[in-house]
Amino acid sequence: MPIKSIKARQIFDSRGNPTVEVDLVTDNGLFRAAVPSGASTGIHEALELRDKEAANWMGKGVLKAVAHVNDSLGPEVLKSGLDETKQREIDELMIKLDGTPNKSKYGANAILGISLAVCKAGAAKKGIPLYRHIADLAGNKDIWLPVPAFNVINGGEHAGNMLAMQEFMLLPLGAKSFTEAMKMGVETYHNLAKVIQQKFGKDATAVGDEGGFAPNILDNRDGLQLIVDAIEKAGYTGKIKIGMDVAASEFKDDDGSYDLYKKDKQKDKTRNLSSDKLGDLYMEFIRDFPIVSIEDPFDQDDWEAWTKLNARAGIQIVGDDLTVTTPTRIQTAVEKGACNCLLLKVNQIGSVTESIDAHLLAKKNGWGTMVSHRSGETEDSFIADLVVGLSTGQIKTGAPCRSERLCKYNQILRIEEELGSAAKFSGEKFRNPHA
Repeated sequence: MPIKSIKARQIFDSRGNPTVEVDLVTDNGLFRAAVPSGASTGIHEALELRDKEAANWMGKGVLKAVAHVNDSLGPEVLKSGLDETKQREIDELMIKLDGTPNKSKYGANAILGISLAVCKAGAAKKGIPLYRHIADLAGNKDIWLPVPAFNVINGGEHAGNMLAMQEFMLLPLGAKSFTEAMKMGVETYHNLAKVIQQKFGKDATAVGDEGGFAPNILDNRDGLQLIVDAIEKAGYTGKIKIGMDVAASEFKDDDGSYDLYKKDKQKDKTRNLSSDKLGDLYMEFIRDFPIVSIEDPFDQDDWEAWTKLNARAGIQIVGDDLTVTTPTRIQTAVEKGACNCLLLKVNQIGSVTESIDAHLLAKKNGWGTMVSHRSGETEDSFIADLVVGLSTGQIKTGAPCRSERLCKYNQILRIEEELGSAAKFSGEKFRNPHA
């Protein structure tokens, strides 16, 4: 029996902004999916359709995208008679109906809502867990649990502090299981709260969009030092490594230089760094701190700087704004040797099938893949099953704080419990668990 009904509505994400939710009904019940949205978005991403009516929801309504699901995409999917296990065929039908290179006719948020709901329904039809269904779709026979990358200090577009770089993360590589990784991350997070409170006072432990702290520091090195102090205080020196998401496109100036003091009221362009000087700064960070991963170290079109850093860093260099989960951008980055890991965000490309294909393209070229949430999240935990199904070895979905973040980590805990003695944790092999 094919899909019975598809209905979308407008709900709200973790920032209080409207987003799309889709209910899909089959013989097996109702399957619901909600679409996330980002704050620092790459210019090459698929289009998230917003109503742009200033009088309503600050222009951020998604009623047009909802209408596209209810009046166009949904009816066409129903009319096709395609079974909910036919993920690729349904996604390709919607992409064809949209007919634009960046899903700007119907909106990636409309297409993705249906795509996610179809995936959940497909798993139920087959009578298997969602992660197993995703593994089947991706041709993955070897299930691995990911290392969580906890974003514990927020800056950039995610926080109202002075910090230019956007995320400072904990990666518990020394853990033996996902459960232990959670323990290490949570304990270090609470110790970080104490360290920050002692140095900056209680109000400095207010949290940003992703649950990390946003102390009012200006120097990115200070953020790294706070994390090292917290790791030591928690007793996990050597077991927890550090990751960064710089989101450098957000503080690149028109002249091509980088303004690490962009949020400082005292404007002084003499402090700006060239791409080469910024690259040198990263090399200092790698030398002085236990950093294993840097994401978006340069602007999304500063290709030469990326290639230079990737050649000399000796660590994971992650493309997010650079690659935006899009095959053409990934292929260019591969050819230029610009990075060695893909950040996978389902809403950057706009369908489950294309997300899987992006990961497989990255994998084929010897890259790692880190599955990621967005800063505007919902209680939908789809990406937890996605990271296990694809077995990429790593996921970032915020701090161990705020339920829209924890629901993903909690789902991975449930999966680990279900796998029992068959559960394998990526740990030190987070970049390629299958190696």
